[in-house]
Amino acid sequence: MLEHGGRLRQAVLHYGIAESDWLDLSSGLAPWPFAVPDIPERAWARLPETDDGLEHAACAYYGAPNVLPVPGSQCAIQLLPRLRRSGKVGVLSPCYAEHAEAWRRSGHIVREITEEEVDFYLETLDVLVVVNPNNPTGLQLSPERLLEWHARLAQRGGWLVVDEAFMDNTPDLSLATHSWRTGLIVLCSFGKFFGLAGVRLGFVLAELKLLKLLAEQVGPWAVSGPTRIVGKACLLDTQAQQRQRERSELAGGRLARLLSAHDLQPQGGCALFQWLITPHADRLYEFMAQRGILLRLFPHNSSVRFGLPATEGDWLRLEQALLAFTKEIP
Repeated sequence: MLEHGGRLRQAVLHYGIAESDWLDLSSGLAPWPFAVPDIPERAWARLPETDDGLEHAACAYYGAPNVLPVPGSQCAIQLLPRLRRSGKVGVLSPCYAEHAEAWRRSGHIVREITEEEVDFYLETLDVLVVVNPNNPTGLQLSPERLLEWHARLAQRGGWLVVDEAFMDNTPDLSLATHSWRTGLIVLCSFGKFFGLAGVRLGFVLAELKLLKLLAEQVGPWAVSGPTRIVGKACLLDTQAQQRQRERSELAGGRLARLLSAHDLQPQGGCALFQWLITPHADRLYEFMAQRGILLRLFPHNSSVRFGLPATEGDWLRLEQALLAFTKEIP
């Protein structure tokens, strides 16, 4: 299993701080979960059915012609490599590590490349995987550039896989409306923007033929009845979505300014997190953890990611910890 954020109980055991005393900024999730509707008893008692309106709500929300609900976009990340013969796969990196891992495990040759290297390697690739906006760097690529890459891949039967897990705040950058194109696959995460990661829901947007093949791999009843009810309600709640976009945009900017004020200028980020490379990454992570503030550490490039505080008390706690840290840096 790869290392991920959100492993709060592991931190509880390691640092001896009670779970209730932690400020968890490690996951990049919106810290204001949407209200969960009442779940009728029949949703627990019966197998889920696919004519309850979830797919229709998702198509309307994403602006996509076809969707396949899955139990979290991680499910699709692991299953998509099974739908192709072994080939050469480029992964725009650094990014969410499960992408490269999934393609390698399925026997594909994986090359992790930078944005500047894509045009050089693209003609040799069967699949290109891009996270947009990227996690953890926050890099945002234009739809025009991505569609150009897709067109070049599609001419040879290749795929462009775009993970849009953090796209909800910037829908103008989404390729969802283009997901009818052969060889274009868009992955959407429900839990991050809606603040409901425990629901385990995601969507794959692609042409119907590919979605049918993927559905066979996912299997029947993969998304539970209660999850379908929660997902549909949130996808239809346009007023709550607008509030979430506004407060996460404000909080993302506030976080960037707070870090910069303490000489920790972020190199990237989006509405839900900020990311910075610093030679003090290990020390910063440990300093914060000892005070019950959990960050996401990336040791390979000495960087850390900060998620959003939820309350004014959380903001004050983070600010005080940052102030104390800057006083200790030589």
